[in-house]
Amino acid sequence: MKHAQDEMVLIDAGGSAHPLGEVATARMRERTGAYRMLPTPSHLVFLRFTGADGRRDLEDGPIVRMAGEITATGAMIEVLAILGQTGMRGELVVMDGDITRSVFFEHGNIVGVQTNAEDEKIGMLLYKHGMLSEEAFLPVLERARAGDRFGMAAVDLGFVSQEQIYKFLGRQVEEVVFSILMATDGAYCFLEGFDEGRLASRQVISANALLMHHLTRIDEIRHFRFWIPSAEHVPVKIQKGPPGPEYAEVWAAIDGRCSVGEIGRVTALGEFEVTRQVFQLAQVQALAVTPPRTQGGILEVVEVASSALRVIHQAADSGGRGTAVRNNLVGFARGAYDELMRGAGPFEHGGFGGPILVRNALALKPAGDAENFVREMLYDYVAFALFSVTATLGPGCGLAREVEPLLSRLRPAGQSGVYMIPGR
Repeated sequence: MKHAQDEMVLIDAGGSAHPLGEVATARMRERTGAYRMLPTPSHLVFLRFTGADGRRDLEDGPIVRMAGEITATGAMIEVLAILGQTGMRGELVVMDGDITRSVFFEHGNIVGVQTNAEDEKIGMLLYKHGMLSEEAFLPVLERARAGDRFGMAAVDLGFVSQEQIYKFLGRQVEEVVFSILMATDGAYCFLEGFDEGRLASRQVISANALLMHHLTRIDEIRHFRFWIPSAEHVPVKIQKGPPGPEYAEVWAAIDGRCSVGEIGRVTALGEFEVTRQVFQLAQVQALAVTPPRTQGGILEVVEVASSALRVIHQAADSGGRGTAVRNNLVGFARGAYDELMRGAGPFEHGGFGGPILVRNALALKPAGDAENFVREMLYDYVAFALFSVTATLGPGCGLAREVEPLLSRLRPAGQSGVYMIPGR
C-alpha cells in the first residue's frame, strides 16, 4: 500500500524536479519526453506533452478541457452535471489510487465506460448478479486471458445471451459512474474527443438522469450503512413469513448463513437492491442483521480494526486534517505499540497488515493471551483515532455513529462502551 509521500516530487531552487517516492519515480519514467509547463497558480504544476518543438500537435494527445482534484465523496457531482448539460464529446478519466476509470460522453449522454477495477468488469458483474456460476466463470476467464472479450467468450460458451451481455454493459456504466461519485481521493481530467473503437458497446444513457438516480442511491446507502455496515453482514429471520409478496424472492434466499452480497448473487438482484429490502425488513422487525461470518482469532481483530481505521482516516483526509491525525497517532502509539506494529503498518489508509501483526503478537505473548492483548491494544488505538478526528472536525461530523458498530466488535470483555467525544 502506497503512502502519500510515495507520490512526492521535489522542485529545487534551481528548477530541477526530483521524484522522492517510488510511485512518483515510476510515473515520471512512464512519461519520458519533452513537456510544456503551462501557467498555473503557484501551488500547482501542469505539464503537457508537446515533444521537442514545444507546440501541441494532433499526435501529442487529446486536449484537456477540465481537470481537478477529488477530495471527498460527491466531489464529482458538479463535473458530471456540467458534462451532461453542455453536451461536450470526450472522455472523463478519473484516477483513484491504482484504479483508473473512463466515462465517454456525447451530446449529454454516456455512451460507454472503461475500468481496471476488478469488481466493475463485466465478468464480475455477471457473477455478482448470479448470471455466471463459479464453475462457468473460470473457463470464460481463461478465454478472456487469451485475448477474447469476456462477454463474447461467455456468449460463445453458451452461458449467457447477447441480450444479457448488452443489459450488463449498461449496468456496468451505472456501477462505474457510481464508483466515481463515491471516490474520496484522486484526480480527474476531461479529454476532448475519443476513439470510437475503444467502446465495447455503444450505450445511450442520459448523464443527468443517471446522476439524479445515483444521488438518491448515495443518500440511501449512507442511511442503510448504519444498520447494515457491509455486504458481508448476514440477515437472520425473526418471523416465519415475509411481510409482503414484494419481498418473497429475497426472503426465500435468507437462510441465516448467506450474506447480503451472496443473496444478491443468488437472486440476481444485486447487492444494492438486497440491502434496500433487508433494511426494510429489519425496520418491521421481520429479521435481524448479524455481523459477518468470521473465523475468529487475532486476524479477525486486526481486520475489524483496519476497517474502522479506514473510515476514520477517510474522514480526516476529506476534512483536510489527515496529516495532523496521523501525527497524533504516531505520538499515541510510541513505545508500547512499537513491537506489535513493527513492519505491519499503519499504511496510508490507516489499517494494518494482518499476518505480520499476528506474527508480532505471537512473539510477544503466549498463544492463549495474544488475542486479548491485540484486542485491548487495537481498541485503545482505534478509540484514540476516533477521538482525535472528532476533536479536529467537531462532534457534528457524525463519525462516531459510523464507527461505533466496528468499535463495539473490538471492545474487550468487561470494558464499557464509553469513550470521550469532544464537545459532549
